[in-house]
Amino acid sequence: MAKWSLGIALLLAAVAVVPTVGQDEKEPKEEVKAPALKTTKEKVSYGIGMNIGRDLARQKLDIDPAILARGIADALANRKSALSPEELQEAFEQLQQQMASKAKLAGEKAKQDGVTYLDANAKKEGIKVTKSGLQYQVLRSGKGATPKATDTVATHYKGRLINGTVFDGSYEGNEPTENDKPVEFPVNGVIKGWTEALQLMKVGDKWRLHIPSDLAYGERGAGGDIGPHQVLVFDIELLEVKGGAKGSK
Repeated sequence: MAKWSLGIALLLAAVAVVPTVGQDEKEPKEEVKAPALKTTKEKVSYGIGMNIGRDLARQKLDIDPAILARGIADALANRKSALSPEELQEAFEQLQQQMASKAKLAGEKAKQDGVTYLDANAKKEGIKVTKSGLQYQVLRSGKGATPKATDTVATHYKGRLINGTVFDGSYEGNEPTENDKPVEFPVNGVIKGWTEALQLMKVGDKWRLHIPSDLAYGERGAGGDIGPHQVLVFDIELLEVKGGAKGSK
């Protein structure tokens, strides 16, 4: 069992007791009619199934839901596995190879797409480019203090991929509301592109950053949302400089 690291990691991540039901990033498809879920056992069983399904969908694995359910049922009933340990090991190894190959191709494409995007973006009116390759556009100017690398700051922000997909942010919609809570972090505890930009900004500034992958998450990416070599676009508003940072993230 210890050798099936991928399968174990997938299952542990999927069944974590986290209330993810109803938090789809994409518009859910029409609900399939099913028996009413009335008891706690039924609801918990369904919730765990949804978590497993969502986790597998995020990882874009080609899974047969019926056979997946059969495997879970066999394990819960302590029935003999339909596959030998050697067959399972071989299947997981093949899956890992397939995923690695897909990730490599996706990374190469993202790298080229990023170069094309940044080259074109640098020529647009209002775009400034620093020596590091960071690109930024001033959306609104402030007159407050400029933070140092050792400071902690409060910001509102929204992050997108170059295809427009939003992967993170401190608010919904186009602008933050009074109900949206700013996010605080140390200037030297974030990606390089943010650290550089913040030390050029003043409180009250709102900038749009176009961050090359080597100033973001590079070839490793970040979780399922940000793949290898992704250029990131951030709208960031510097709200407050709070003094010396307590630590880095």
